[in-house]
Amino acid sequence: MNRRHFLAAGAGAVVLAGAGAFGWTRATGSLADYERYAQGLRAPLGGQPEANELIRFATLAANSHNTQAWRFAATDRAIQLFPDEARRTPVVDPDDHHLFVSLGCAAENLSIAGRATGRPGELAIDPGDGSAARFDYATGEAASDPLFDAIPVRQSTRADYDGRAIPASDLAALEKAAAEPGVRLVILTEEAVRAKLRDLVVAGNDAQMADPAFLTELKAWIRFNPRDAMRTGDGLLSAASGNPSLPTFLGRQLFSLFVTAKGEGDRYARQMSSSPAFAVFVADGEDKAHWMKVGRACQRMTLAATALGLKHAYMNQPVEVPEFRSALASLAGEGGKRPDLVLRLGYGPTMPYSPRRTVEAVLT
Repeated sequence: MNRRHFLAAGAGAVVLAGAGAFGWTRATGSLADYERYAQGLRAPLGGQPEANELIRFATLAANSHNTQAWRFAATDRAIQLFPDEARRTPVVDPDDHHLFVSLGCAAENLSIAGRATGRPGELAIDPGDGSAARFDYATGEAASDPLFDAIPVRQSTRADYDGRAIPASDLAALEKAAAEPGVRLVILTEEAVRAKLRDLVVAGNDAQMADPAFLTELKAWIRFNPRDAMRTGDGLLSAASGNPSLPTFLGRQLFSLFVTAKGEGDRYARQMSSSPAFAVFVADGEDKAHWMKVGRACQRMTLAATALGLKHAYMNQPVEVPEFRSALASLAGEGGKRPDLVLRLGYGPTMPYSPRRTVEAVLT
């Protein structure tokens, strides 16, 4: 969910000067073509859609590293959702916490899309170990919902925000949207608290950047150009973070040369300083079922934020590095709990959308 910028924008321009525009475009693809691809993935749903179309909207959910570690099975009047263990990220997410949060996000999209398009139903998490979900739906009246309208335009916006304060009424609306038994949302707005959270994120970033295994895993999921993003349908498109498009072989080389803990830390500190509010999610339990509930709550909150014109981005370093979790929990007033997610909120630009795999690729 929260990922990295990887190099200074000027580096791409230096190489481009000697490569030739035609060869460069052939190696990287066109952002205009990518935009058409991304818009096709986000085409509107018609009334009473088939299961495959509901699944398409489910796959637009937030997910860690954009690995889309989910599988779907469609039967008569039911859609089941399972983890795809082949798409795990064992370094940053060794206990699959983010994976099951991501499944919860997708499950919530299913429920919202079904209700809004005349396919209302019940969403249930596996009562056993909580490792799967099932959406049983019927035919009924469509119910308009601003959260449904926000599904195709929601994005994790990894850019500077403009620092404007968020009205208290909008923050209250986010809390209402995120209401979920067993899950709490804590919104942090005080300047001193935000400064402490910034320091935790930077410290977490420093720890991750010192881990070669983390960097190797991260680099494997970066798509350095639109061509690769469209080919794989997954990963972290560099342009979505404001970075230049580079041929894959070159991007991987420059990643190793230009990514530094200080550069990334400075970027995060600046972005957090531009963000007037932060959201911290904490669950009552540390198990798959609770993690999926966190995903459902967070997906609703980010859709509500999108409907209100707010941007969001994940800042999960203090969650991902275990030694910083207790400090984060205390900062949120939830001492003794394991925090699940951290997001920054604010007003900012729209960036290129992340890629998605086809429905056929995620169907079992």
